[in-house]
Amino acid sequence: MSRDLVSGLFTTLQNNEMARNRECIYSASKLIGNILRVLQRHGYIGAFEYIEDGRGGKFKIQLLGRINRSAPIRPRFSVNKNEWDKWEEKYLPSRDVGILIVTTNKGVMSHIEAKKLGIGGKLLGYVY
Repeated sequence: MSRDLVSGLFTTLQNNEMARNRECIYSASKLIGNILRVLQRHGYIGAFEYIEDGRGGKFKIQLLGRINRSAPIRPRFSVNKNEWDKWEEKYLPSRDVGILIVTTNKGVMSHIEAKKLGIGGKLLGYVY
């Protein structure tokens, strides 16, 4: 059984925010942990903690009610360092609202951080 953890994370966050839950639990992996750090740094989620369950672990995520929409971007498009504005227009509602989450050779970060560093990467998802 193949499962896309990244798509599942964004869907879980969206569904729990719509249900106005204060927290949710999701399967753990290094990539998921890095995405959660980016969301926390930008104020979309509160604290999250790793819970060992003997089968790979889970993350317990505190929700703040600040996510209006979160979704994965499939397929994972490659973005050059000069194309950030084009992808911002395509996936975000307006300028300076929301973030694109991207994986780069320097790690997982928001498109804002990637712009500042002058690097490209692959799109994982967006949140606003």
